[in-house]
Amino acid sequence: MSTFQRRLNLWDSTALVVGSMIGSGIFIVSSDMARGLGATGWFLLAWIISGILTVFSALVYGELAGMMPNVGGQYVYLREAYGSLYGFLYGWALFLVIQTGTIAAISMAFAKYLGLLIPFVSENNILLQVGIIKINSVHAIACFVIILLTWVNTLGVKEGKTVQNIFTFLKVSILFIFIVAGFIFASSKGYWQQNLSILWDTHIVGGEISGFGLAIAMATSMVGSMFALDSWYNVTFASDEVIDPKRNLPRSLILGTITVSIIYLFTNVVFLLCLPLRGDSTSTNIIAQGIQFAANDRVGTAAMYAMMGAGAAAIMAIVVMISTFGANNGIILSGARVYYSMANDGLFFKWVATLNKKGVPAKGLVLQGVWSFLLCLSGSYSQLLDYVIFVSMLFLVLTCFAVIKFRRTRPDAERPYKVWGYPYVPIIYIVSAVFIMIVLLIKKPLFTWPGLGIVVLGIPVYYLWKNKNTNNI
Repeated sequence: MSTFQRRLNLWDSTALVVGSMIGSGIFIVSSDMARGLGATGWFLLAWIISGILTVFSALVYGELAGMMPNVGGQYVYLREAYGSLYGFLYGWALFLVIQTGTIAAISMAFAKYLGLLIPFVSENNILLQVGIIKINSVHAIACFVIILLTWVNTLGVKEGKTVQNIFTFLKVSILFIFIVAGFIFASSKGYWQQNLSILWDTHIVGGEISGFGLAIAMATSMVGSMFALDSWYNVTFASDEVIDPKRNLPRSLILGTITVSIIYLFTNVVFLLCLPLRGDSTSTNIIAQGIQFAANDRVGTAAMYAMMGAGAAAIMAIVVMISTFGANNGIILSGARVYYSMANDGLFFKWVATLNKKGVPAKGLVLQGVWSFLLCLSGSYSQLLDYVIFVSMLFLVLTCFAVIKFRRTRPDAERPYKVWGYPYVPIIYIVSAVFIMIVLLIKKPLFTWPGLGIVVLGIPVYYLWKNKNTNNI
């Protein structure tokens, strides 16, 4: 089999969008956001703005996906808009940090939550030590998940999409039940009224904010919500496997991002029904700790405890395991398609530009799995992930600007779908994202400048690769 197989219909593509977005972030990031904003209104507004910006960017990508329904997706858009250097830098960051770091982190999250059910799975349970390298049972489970899902996706896109559809259906159903249960069982607890009393208060942990300072706080806090809403564009990587891509890619991007944005907003409303937004950092009581000081930032577990009592930790562990397993499958499935496209352009290992007899880039999948595996063992994935949202947003801005550029340089190109609200939608996203990035560069330099450094490091690598005889690689 020398060509990709078109096996992903609209439902499959939408499931890939939704399933790649919903991981463990929604159950964790709200705690830090609550500490940074301190008031119910600003907290919910941050989620609403994040959702709108995500949908706006998906609307823009829909036009590009319809114009260029080619394997590699975002890599192709950047290459065509700005040249091969920009495409390479995106693929470089994707392989080195964005995709593989996310795979490693999600796998470790799966293993750590499994440890709540099976005590054997613990970071204190060292299975092997070679010098300073220690491999514990959490590492072992995380690496096993990577190996398993990589193997499943080498069997063919049909097998990969089957796993994706099952786990996407499961976690969307679970979140729907969680939301309904929250409105039924938690609405009488009185925390909603308490949280409404601080709807637009400007007091946060450590002080008070107002005016431009509030805008700064919103921008820094939205790192959490934007991270939780990330990875929706993964479906564009597999464009050559989508049935009628010019029609189904834009639809799946829009349907998927709208669905997850709404689910996340209502999930946070349930958090506010179950728990006080402002908590007591010194308390050992799960409810009194509130959203701000939930143990290990596990807001989902605290909310479940408020509804169901002592069994909440085990139930939430199962929920997160289902959620992370499905998210990892989607991210693993899609990422290797970018490396395949890069290799075809002579910008990655030539042997990655091959498909197995099932029509999937198995060698790219294995290479991605090996690097993710090593990141798990190194422990560096958590630091790398700090840089992901900034680097990801940087390329999102460039890609959104590409739509404006193509409208001027390729006015006659076929556009089965044109972005709604052009040019306002892409401009709003670009301006908002650039503001957030500038704030992050100033306020969180340890999380942003290293991310830029990783991208810049790719420039000499690009020229070395271009000058090298790729036939000998």
